[in-house]
Amino acid sequence: MRSSRYSAAAGVAAACWLLAAFFAPDTAWAASDAGHHGPGLGDVLPFWSILPFAGLLLSIAILPMVAEHWWHSNRNQLIVAVGWASPVFLWLTYTALTDHGTVGHDAAHGLEHAIEEYLSFIALLGSLYVISGGILLRGDLEGKPHVNTAFLAIGAVLSNVIGTTGASMLLIRPMLRTNAQQKHTWHIPLFFIFLVSNIGGALTPIGDPPLFLGYLRGIDFWWTLEHLWMLWAPVVVVLLVMFFFLDRYYYQQEAIRSTRDDSTHIEPLRLEGNLNFLWLAGVIACVLVLSPDPEVVDFRHYYAREIGMAVLTILSLQLTPRPLRAANDFTWTPILEVAALFIGIFVAMIPATTLLQANGASLGLTEPWQYFWATGMLSAFLDNAPTYVTFAAVACGTYEFCTTAENLAPLSVEAASQPILVAISLGAVFLGAGSYIGNGPNFMVRAIAEQSGYKMPSFFGYCGYALMFLGPVFVVLTLVALI
Repeated sequence: MRSSRYSAAAGVAAACWLLAAFFAPDTAWAASDAGHHGPGLGDVLPFWSILPFAGLLLSIAILPMVAEHWWHSNRNQLIVAVGWASPVFLWLTYTALTDHGTVGHDAAHGLEHAIEEYLSFIALLGSLYVISGGILLRGDLEGKPHVNTAFLAIGAVLSNVIGTTGASMLLIRPMLRTNAQQKHTWHIPLFFIFLVSNIGGALTPIGDPPLFLGYLRGIDFWWTLEHLWMLWAPVVVVLLVMFFFLDRYYYQQEAIRSTRDDSTHIEPLRLEGNLNFLWLAGVIACVLVLSPDPEVVDFRHYYAREIGMAVLTILSLQLTPRPLRAANDFTWTPILEVAALFIGIFVAMIPATTLLQANGASLGLTEPWQYFWATGMLSAFLDNAPTYVTFAAVACGTYEFCTTAENLAPLSVEAASQPILVAISLGAVFLGAGSYIGNGPNFMVRAIAEQSGYKMPSFFGYCGYALMFLGPVFVVLTLVALI
């Protein structure tokens, strides 16, 4: 009963946030339309206003290690997220309602934009997660190096189509089954996280959450493919070659009995739940066709894209047989964790992004390689989606033609800023693989691997492996392409 009351209280608080965000900003807009004079929000915010954002991100990093059982409750995650972000939400709402100048206008618009972004973000991730969870890839191949490398290569490409979350959900269990009879397999889930859950998804906004946030802030859908593929391809190829030789070495160390057992447990791959591919195509169509044009007010401004994704998700839930989802070990826990945490992140990061936009020039970040490593290091140990937005705001604040961090389109079209945006995008996506908390699918793959009997490294052990394998690749990338 007590647990239910806490869950209800947290849920009510989150619901009140959403309602207030829709009504309070409208009032402030009306009051402030008469004229905006004086300093903006970024000029009056104290630097301690970023403490809730920092506290929330540190909670996400530390609580899973020091209070693992408590933290794994979605209710507790929501309580932490709402608790940290509530001061920011209340202050912005109060300012939006009482200040009739530029500060009130900025507070209202920032809060409204954060809630809109959150809804779009969760709609995309939720639809990809649920629909891909209805596709079951059965089978058990022989775990030879070329087979494993092919799994990773296909996953790296597929993550751009159904997202890193969808590709991870679809491929991790078949790959683990393929190698279940072998003993030396510690490296397989690690490279899966590197390539499928992170680096592979750098070519489309659907691929990885940071890029989708950029798309929501005005960057053209095809910009990432056009500008990132020439750097994406060599990094993926180098990691695939690295994995192949490492996997071949360990395959040769396997006992004859293990390889013989592996060769006798072959089951051809086959897909079930294929109707869900139609729903996935529908999600992509929603992103391409129903995304609103900021210059034109039409029906697409009224969440047509999100409603379309919700309808496709419901169709998947209704038309996919429940035994198929059960065989896929589908649960709601991972996507509920994302929903619970990001409702706080999107609100709490408003002061950080606003201050960085107003004071970005003073940080001294001027070169692409600086943005790559600054964005990447925070993405590895915090979360890559808000980190992308934060450093995009920094870059926006250093160029006169980028007037607001809520519209990043100028960064993507101006020749002077394109290399910076490329570096931010790569840093957020590539170094999201730097730790278990860098990107949502990382935790999910770790949990599935442990459930399947694979011994996964500790938090810091994983970071050590990421530094060992990814560090040299990213250093070379920096020297060749970003300096």
